[in-house]
Amino acid sequence: MSSAPLRSPALRPHRMKKDESFLGKLGGTLARKKKAKEAGPGPTQAPHGKALICLPATIGKTVIRGDSRCAGRCQLRVSDLQEEGKNAINLPMCPAPVEVHPEDSLLEENEERTVIDPTSRDDPRFKELVKALIDWINGVLVEERIIVKQLEEDLYDGQVLQKLLEKLADCKLNVAEVTQSEIGQKQKLQTVLEAVQELLRPHSRPLQWTVDSIHGKNLVAILHLLVALAMHFRAPIHLPEHVSVQVVVVRKREGLLHSSHVTEELTTTTEMMMGRFERDAFDTLFDHAPDKLSVVKKSLITFVNKHLNKLNLEVTELETQFADGVYLVLLMGLLEDYFVPLHNFYLTPDSFDQKVHNVSFAFELMLDGGLKKPKARPEDVVNLDLKSTLRVLYNLFTKYKHLE
Repeated sequence: MSSAPLRSPALRPHRMKKDESFLGKLGGTLARKKKAKEAGPGPTQAPHGKALICLPATIGKTVIRGDSRCAGRCQLRVSDLQEEGKNAINLPMCPAPVEVHPEDSLLEENEERTVIDPTSRDDPRFKELVKALIDWINGVLVEERIIVKQLEEDLYDGQVLQKLLEKLADCKLNVAEVTQSEIGQKQKLQTVLEAVQELLRPHSRPLQWTVDSIHGKNLVAILHLLVALAMHFRAPIHLPEHVSVQVVVVRKREGLLHSSHVTEELTTTTEMMMGRFERDAFDTLFDHAPDKLSVVKKSLITFVNKHLNKLNLEVTELETQFADGVYLVLLMGLLEDYFVPLHNFYLTPDSFDQKVHNVSFAFELMLDGGLKKPKARPEDVVNLDLKSTLRVLYNLFTKYKHLE
């Protein structure tokens, strides 16, 4: 009688060796019952002295055999995994902001990187400045169907800056419309920034941006550029004054990274940014005697009401009631003793442009009456800038204060 064929004894050790190698690579996760019994009550040891990592057999329910400490660690990892899963599901449209640390970047020798301090990014005035510039750009480029959401991400390649400058300066730049390569983007930026420099040259302003800084998504440089453009083209927006940010500057020298903190001033006063450097009594009043401001406002309110009352109109708030230009136009007609045709201005303006038109028209009437050109801009008055409104009214007060 023939005996049952015997299995090759060489196959079993070979299989065990393969299992051990496989378990070794995974950190000894899927140990068999026999291995668990041989290990005894203590923590299971992985082959060849490797650390054993416990993985859950069913997430959130059971854990493969191991000691209680290992099971606790597994449950903790499962909890972390579940929390990350919730965040991924519940917050898909709200990614957490990623802080870019220059120390983590690979810098060449003498290369420099700058990053705005997180506390400065959270400053309400800084956020107001960024929002005002974004809204301005989107308003200018509305016909181009361009929507800017992040300045550093949307402006670095020169495409939006090209369209913005062409629209503001009513010109056409000789650049390629679409550039994907880094060299092409920098060439476009070079052309755009040269055109900007040519526009700003008469004002002798030091340039605080370069091709590399703009292309490198340096937000401080981009903001400097946009503020200069907004001031040059008299953008109909209100930029917050005295906005500064703390900037971390990192430079690599002799193979080591050296960091420093500097303060970057993004905006000063409207007069300084517009190139009107002469100070007047209102600058002194706002800076050094704010307690006397109410006295000046009361005197001007009394002056304007003496004339506006003839039309059964009364002013109680200077910065708001003159913002649409209607009272200014009517006041000029009363002071100069003539009727202003209603078709020359908007009696009930409902848009920013209509309000600017009214204030500009009132300024023209002032010039016709022999007054000096107002120091303020029409846009400043419409934007409820109290100092600008007081300057305009004080200019009227000095000439007509004795008029009955």
